[in-house]
Amino acid sequence: MGAYAPFFIHPGVKYLVTGATGFIGVELCRQIMQAGDELSACSASGRLLPDGTATRALDLRGEQPDSHALVGIDAVVHLAGIAHRSAGAQEYELVNHQATVALARRAAEAGVGAFVFLSSVKAMGPAITDQPRAESQCSLPDDAYGRSKRDAERALIDECSGGPMSVTILRPALVYGEGARGNLALLSRAVANGLPRPPADGGRSMIDRGDLCRLIRLLAARDEPGIHTYIAADGEVYSTRRIYDALRGAMGLPPGRNWCPRWGWRLGCGLLDLMSSNPEPAWQRLFGVETYSSEALRRELGWQPRQTLEKALRGSGEPA
Repeated sequence: MGAYAPFFIHPGVKYLVTGATGFIGVELCRQIMQAGDELSACSASGRLLPDGTATRALDLRGEQPDSHALVGIDAVVHLAGIAHRSAGAQEYELVNHQATVALARRAAEAGVGAFVFLSSVKAMGPAITDQPRAESQCSLPDDAYGRSKRDAERALIDECSGGPMSVTILRPALVYGEGARGNLALLSRAVANGLPRPPADGGRSMIDRGDLCRLIRLLAARDEPGIHTYIAADGEVYSTRRIYDALRGAMGLPPGRNWCPRWGWRLGCGLLDLMSSNPEPAWQRLFGVETYSSEALRRELGWQPRQTLEKALRGSGEPA
């Protein structure tokens, strides 16, 4: 990965951020306030940010921001959505799709300059090859979460194309950072509990939370009308073994022992499938190939990530 190339972010941006108390929202709001920009933060619960900053309670299952709350806003960053938990298809549709389009419509009517929607690479559907995928290389998503993100993307294109508002659809790969949930948190706990070193199969793309938030701020400061779709990844390929090794190092543990043969891992994954309702096989989740290219961001905006998983873990001293 090339050296980090700094980019310019215009000062004085007035933000409205949904999902402000979530994993990504907390870091984004911290960066916004650290930069001296103005922040209007919304969250489903209305709880405070870690530094005590208030957020406005906003449950997107049944409400939208008041129209006057969007007047004078330069950029809306829409992070709120349902992920990392089981939900019905109707709830995914309501929150991840319909609420996104309704918010973008209100933002456009209020004269907001930029709208950044945090989608997901899951909107692109399963990979067809093992090669890194570009933005246009999509298939049909195979779960309700991915379909809801894809439907929101398509609806934004239909709703906002040709308008004066800059609309960015951002598809991050798996996001790492202190406090990460989902599969990274599960793997971290397993490593701490003595999981043997995994085989070196597979690989996936990821991105650091801080890098992702710096990118969001860059995109929010754009004044180029139209629809822009980008993948966000750090340019590295992480096998489960590489993640395992990085986690053990961050925990101060010696290198793990590779005592379990591949057939043992296959058997274990099969048993997990029998006990789980997850439609994606456990072997695929652990050892599949899911890689993405951020070349469009690098080419069009000169963006370069600062972090890799290993650097981020060394910096925090804690598991991502």
